[in-house]
Amino acid sequence: MKKLLSLFLALLLVSALIPAAQASERVVIQLTRPTFNLLASDLSQVKKVEKAINDYIADKINVEIRLRDVGSDNYPMKVRPALEAGEINLLWTASWETGISTDQLVAEKLVYDITDLLPGSPLYASMSVDQWEITRYQDRNYYIPVYKDNVEGYDVMFRKDLVDAHGWDIYSVDSLEDLEPMLAEAKADGIRFPFLTQKTPMFFRWFLDRFDFITGNPASNFIAVDRETNQVVNTLQTPEYARFAKLMGSWVEKGYLSLDDVNRLTSDTTMKTKSWAISWWTDVPVNREASQRYGQEVVMRNLTDRYAHSNSSLGSCYCITASSTPRQARAAIDFLGLLFTDRTLADMYTFGIEGEDFDYTQTESQSIRHVTQHSSKYNHSMWECSSAMVVTPLANEPDIKDNLYIDFNGGAEISVAAGFRPDITPVEEAYRACLKLFDQYGFVLENGGVPAGEVDARLAEYQAALDEAGYQQILSEFTRQYDAWKAQQ
Repeated sequence: MKKLLSLFLALLLVSALIPAAQASERVVIQLTRPTFNLLASDLSQVKKVEKAINDYIADKINVEIRLRDVGSDNYPMKVRPALEAGEINLLWTASWETGISTDQLVAEKLVYDITDLLPGSPLYASMSVDQWEITRYQDRNYYIPVYKDNVEGYDVMFRKDLVDAHGWDIYSVDSLEDLEPMLAEAKADGIRFPFLTQKTPMFFRWFLDRFDFITGNPASNFIAVDRETNQVVNTLQTPEYARFAKLMGSWVEKGYLSLDDVNRLTSDTTMKTKSWAISWWTDVPVNREASQRYGQEVVMRNLTDRYAHSNSSLGSCYCITASSTPRQARAAIDFLGLLFTDRTLADMYTFGIEGEDFDYTQTESQSIRHVTQHSSKYNHSMWECSSAMVVTPLANEPDIKDNLYIDFNGGAEISVAAGFRPDITPVEEAYRACLKLFDQYGFVLENGGVPAGEVDARLAEYQAALDEAGYQQILSEFTRQYDAWKAQQ
């Protein structure tokens, strides 16, 4: 009898310890991402959201996250030390995020190969197979694309109050040159930034109809596929590049464009002020979300068509870092699988704490509830967080937002080089050396930092520096690869 009693007590003790043991075995992953809507998130509020997320997922997946929000200004420089030190498991990045671009992280072997972790997972099933196929590198998966507007096209964006005040006919704008009368009026109004580039190199964007920028990296937009000839070309030697750089230089001279952009003195929050008149916007299914993001009404004019290409799905994505353990990698896949399919988690991760950072609202004209954000402590957008198929629409968005994204992505033109991704390995040293020249030359030229009359000379100087760094090797190698790829199609 005593033996039975002792055994019973031992079983009770073991059963009492099981929850504690299970909790101690929970896989902790460090998640780092930028915040675009605020200059910086409030640390205490981020911790509150982190706790709410962990409480919610505790009985769903064996994962616990440590959430770090980083201001988007110079985000790559801020996260690089932690990334290289192995202090991050799950990282947000993008094909355009210079310093930690998708191409760069693969080349530097800083990302985890998730190819074998995806099949059969809720994450893999959360979007079409095409999304996984088009984001591959040499037939391997390294990135988890956020399902959003996964095609690429660009708009000119105007403050609506200025459009109304001046009677601007924005639909008459078919080129950047057509903006000049409007920019002149904005300057006369005393507006500090008549045109705001948001310190972003823009040749890569405004000339999307002419070129397929096969590297997906603005810093290497010196090489692309010409859509008309279907050949790899040196874009710096095209009339389009010189014309664009001269236009930007002339805009600085006329006071339409500020050197604050080229000197990176503007911030992401500048767009929330009245100090700009015209800027740019990545075309999305519901462009009205820009008004929500910038806290003022804006209107758009399409300036390019939309294209599905090799990097269009990597404009916002996550990667698991190479320093993560297999257990942490699986945990990250499990977390993202829930984030991309569970509306409660997706809303919490994107919008924060209900009642503190946002509220659910529903008008008589709406068939489902929507979200109104009102926090200066925690504020994110769907495009940089979770799937458009699951995040609750904002108050100014339609009920059928998910269907709009499906139609938007499906209605794009398939780019001439879609599916091709150059392998930089044979020319990696030269490619890296050329990338380092972009800030010195390309970024300055594309943001108006060179007077129009000096553009030709500076372009020649840029080309000479690139050639010395090995540019012609890159051009030859990428041409060889693309021609071989075309022959197999």
